[in-house]
Amino acid sequence: MESILQRERQCFVCGRQGELDVHHTWHGHSNRKNATDYGLTVYLCRDCHSMIHDRPEGRAIDLQLKQFAQRRWEEEYGTREDFRRIFGKSEL
Repeated sequence: MESILQRERQCFVCGRQGELDVHHTWHGHSNRKNATDYGLTVYLCRDCHSMIHDRPEGRAIDLQLKQFAQRRWEEEYGTREDFRRIFGKSEL
């Protein structure tokens, strides 16, 4: 499924173009699949992707991405309770 979070092919965090990774805003085995199925993905450059997954300063950005993704999901698909049921928790 196409992303409901981003249309442009550029890093969602810094705007860089070129070699980009697809980042699932919700990780973990089942949540990664849910993120794909519901279009909760963004493009990230390698530096920003690494920062989000590997460095302490990336935690705040990861949380912001999750909150943005959850808000968009609720606009498109259902209630906060529905989101909790599917993804296991809410970040809002």
